[in-house]
Amino acid sequence: MLLVRHRRPLSMMLQHCYPVSAGLAIVGKAPVAPGGGMRRSIHAGETSASKWRKPEAGRLKLNFDGSSKTASRRASIGGVYRDHEGGFVLGYAERIGRATSSVAELAALRRGLELALENGWLNISIEGDAKTVVDVVRKRASVRAEEDLRQCEEIAALLPLLDDGGGMAVSHVRRAGNRVAHGFAKLGHGVTRPRVWRGVPPDEVLRYLQRDSEGK
Repeated sequence: MLLVRHRRPLSMMLQHCYPVSAGLAIVGKAPVAPGGGMRRSIHAGETSASKWRKPEAGRLKLNFDGSSKTASRRASIGGVYRDHEGGFVLGYAERIGRATSSVAELAALRRGLELALENGWLNISIEGDAKTVVDVVRKRASVRAEEDLRQCEEIAALLPLLDDGGGMAVSHVRRAGNRVAHGFAKLGHGVTRPRVWRGVPPDEVLRYLQRDSEGK
């Protein structure tokens, strides 16, 4: 597993998570270096789409989801990569112990970004049904819990490594459009070790993959 960490004292983060590398300022939706030079472009996708949509040709789309059971707070994460034809490329699921729903969502995104780096995928788009987490990537989101901040730091360190120069498309989708990622997150509750599926998806998500590819 690839882990990239830039740890800073929490007091330096001013209770905010900045989804770009140190030294960047955020103007609107596009982070730029102080003084004007564009360093990285994050494109906001259509707000709250109700259906899953295929990425553009040559780009992979990551959908991620986290699951935390209310009573026990036992949490799991999951996600899926698909190509511009809606074809399944990779899925993942993992138990992460006890965690809040926000931590689970952030951890699901972090793991998806790690897998992109491990596979050399730089031209990706990101989509999830957790609006706050999507905002973390698109601009900045106010977070206060220590574990949320830690996850945000790790995401912030990974994002610049995925910059292929063309910018990263990030969008929010409603739960109905995130069914496959949700299915992987549910599978995470039952696995004994982190799982990664390549090329062939598990049976539990097949019907959702088919519906998404048909635009249903």
